[in-house]
Amino acid sequence: MNLKKFWHFIWEEDSIWSWIANIIIAFVLIKYIIFPVLGFALGSEFPVVAVVSSSMEHDGNFDQWWSSRAICEAECTQEDFYKEYNITKEQFREFTFKNGFNKGDVMVLTSYKNIDLGDTIVFISKDGRPIIHRVISLDPIQTKGDHNQAQIMNQILNEKNVSQYKLIGKASVKIPLLGYVKILFVDIMSLFGVQIS
Repeated sequence: MNLKKFWHFIWEEDSIWSWIANIIIAFVLIKYIIFPVLGFALGSEFPVVAVVSSSMEHDGNFDQWWSSRAICEAECTQEDFYKEYNITKEQFREFTFKNGFNKGDVMVLTSYKNIDLGDTIVFISKDGRPIIHRVISLDPIQTKGDHNQAQIMNQILNEKNVSQYKLIGKASVKIPLLGYVKILFVDIMSLFGVQIS
């Protein structure tokens, strides 16, 4: 096939084979060129992640969320929970993504090397899944999902001691809803028995 025919096949032909070829070319370009270049520029091996859970969502406005239920030694509010970590409402209002973010959002990640209290980081759990939660303590690194009532502490995930070796990046930019492309793709593939993380 000469170059002119190939160009016509890719850009002008309206066939299933042309669509499949375009999808393959887009996948290769994104995975092997765009992602590595973005990763190098932003200082994170995974520069873009889709949010696939609701653990960082806020119900209502900030004040409603701050007063919502949490779990401390006994039943308490989010405010009470964060007081245990010496984080005040005024401090929290200054955090990046103080209003959380939603399932389906895409987060652009930068280097995790300069993590501050209140940053939202991505790290890998023991089962290999990326987790995106807020830093509530730096020594050791501890996190909590804003929507979660408490920290997760099980065999797969111990948010009270996040290893620096498991850190992927720090969320810096939010692109609303774009992550639903990945979520829908993963859901469709799972219908065919293909597991994608």
